Amino acid sequence: MAQVKSEIREYAESFVIAIALALFIILFVAQSFLVQGDSMEPSLHDGERLLVDKVTYRFRAPERGEIIVFSYPKDPRRKFIKRVIGIPGDVIEIRNRTLYINGSPIEEAYIRGPMYQPFGPVTVPEGTVWVLGDNRNNSEDSRFPDVGPVPLKNIVGRALFVYWPPREVGMLHPPQVLAELD
Repeated sequence: MAQVKSEIREYAESFVIAIALALFIILFVAQSFLVQGDSMEPSLHDGERLLVDKVTYRFRAPERGEIIVFSYPKDPRRKFIKRVIGIPGDVIEIRNRTLYINGSPIEEAYIRGPMYQPFGPVTVPEGTVWVLGDNRNNSEDSRFPDVGPVPLKNIVGRALFVYWPPREVGMLHPPQVLAELD
């Protein structure tokens, strides 16, 4: 009887440790995220599952081109996924169907198509980033007042890796054109 109690206790301890470890990882290290909607097409598609890194931004600020998951300002329970386009101090403008960052036109081969509506210019405030979906004509992003510039405190993490479905498995890399702006 003592051996059965010992085995039950061992299983219970293992279960508690596994739960504690899983909670630690989800809260502080990495988390799964489900893409919902088509605002990030063609880069990400509805139903894809991503691994979101929650550590990097504890040591550095988000960089242009990275795809982030953040809490929607109007309802923090909802999470959005968008691409960082502007960092504090950047001037963002959309005119003649082209994105301009700090007055320079950006060739965006990674977006679904040219934008229809002009926007800005706006300066990205300190403590925030400016985000846009890759499907610019079907994305609720920083151009809209209910999203606006995303406060750094609202950022959950950086999308790193698509792990589902299997045909889409791979790392997510920022477009070179945005990385070269620094």
